[in-house]
Amino acid sequence: MGGHFDIDNKLQSIQKLEDKLNESTIWDDPDYANQVSKELADLKKETTSFQNLKKDIENNLEMFELMEEEYEESIYSSLVDEEKRIKISLDEFEIKVLLNHPFDKENCYLEIHPGAGGTESCDWSDMLLRMYTMFCNKMEFTCEVIDKQAGEEAGIKSVTLHIIGSYAYGYLKSEIGVHRLVRISPFDSGARRHTSFAAVNVIPEFKDIPEIEIKDDDIRVDVYRSSGCGGQGVNTTDSAVRITHLASGIVVTVQNERSQIKNKEIALSILKNKLYQLELNKRNQEISNLKGNASIDFGSQIRNYVLEPYSLVKDVRTNVESTNPSKVLDGELMPFIESYLRMKREEK
Repeated sequence: MGGHFDIDNKLQSIQKLEDKLNESTIWDDPDYANQVSKELADLKKETTSFQNLKKDIENNLEMFELMEEEYEESIYSSLVDEEKRIKISLDEFEIKVLLNHPFDKENCYLEIHPGAGGTESCDWSDMLLRMYTMFCNKMEFTCEVIDKQAGEEAGIKSVTLHIIGSYAYGYLKSEIGVHRLVRISPFDSGARRHTSFAAVNVIPEFKDIPEIEIKDDDIRVDVYRSSGCGGQGVNTTDSAVRITHLASGIVVTVQNERSQIKNKEIALSILKNKLYQLELNKRNQEISNLKGNASIDFGSQIRNYVLEPYSLVKDVRTNVESTNPSKVLDGELMPFIESYLRMKREEK
C-alpha cells in the first residue's frame, strides 16, 4: 500500500493545511477557507483509514504467529473472520487510492443523450437516468437535474445532472461512452426484440477556472418556456435558457430555476467548465478522455445490457459481468467502476 499511498507526504500536506487554517486572515475568503477545510478533512480520513488498516493487519499477523505455538479453534475462527473484514476494507481503500487523478475528487456534470433507436433509445436514456440517480442515492451524492428534455412519445431527449459529492467525477468517469440495451420492446405490438443506444458524458466541475472571457458575440442565447410536470408545476414564463457557443458548437441548456437570469448564470458556468476542458485537452492529450465523442450506435458501446433472450450486463472494456440486470439498473455499479479503475492503473 505504501508504494501507491504516500503516507509521509499525506501527513506533511495535513500539517500545511492546518497551518493555513490557523492563519488569522483565512476566513476573509470563506469559500477558500471551506475548500481548505474540506481538503484537510478528506486527507485526515484517508490517513486514519490507512493507519487503522495497517494496525489491524499487524495485529492479525501477530495473532496468527501466536496460533502456531498454541492453536485454539475459537480464536482461529475469529481471526479468519477478521481477515475477511480486513480484505473488504483493503478493497475499499484500494479504490480510494486509485482515485488519484487531479480531478477525481471533484463534483461533476453527467449528460445522457439517446442515440440510434428512436423512441426506444429515449426510453433507454430515461432508464439510465434512473440508474444513475439511484447510484447517487447509494453513494449519498446530491443529484440535481439541471436540464431535462422530454421525448416525443416516451423517455427523454437529453438530460444534464449536477452531481455533488466527494469523488463524484472519479467514480462516474468510468461511465463515459455508449451504453447498449437489448430487450423486448414495450412499444412494439409484435413484442419483438429491439436494440437501443444512449451516450453518457461526464465532465468534472473544475475549481479555480482561469478567467474565461465569453463575449456576447461569441454566443447565441435562446430563451423558451420550461417544460414542467403539469398542473401547478408548469412554469408559465420563458425562463429556460439555451446557450450556443458559436466557435466550438457547444450547447448548454438549463431550465431548473424559475428565474431566467439564474438559469443563464448556471448555463454560463457549465459552458466555462466545458471550454476549460477543451483548453486542457489541447494542452495535454491525456486529458482528452474526460468526455467521450464516440458515435452512438453499433460497435461503439462500452457496456451491454441484455434483458432478452438472456439476462446479462457486460462491460466490454473489462469483461466484468452481472447476470442480474435489475440490480445493475437499480444503481449497483461499483463492480464495474472498480474494475475500470484497476484497468486504468494497469495501463499506466
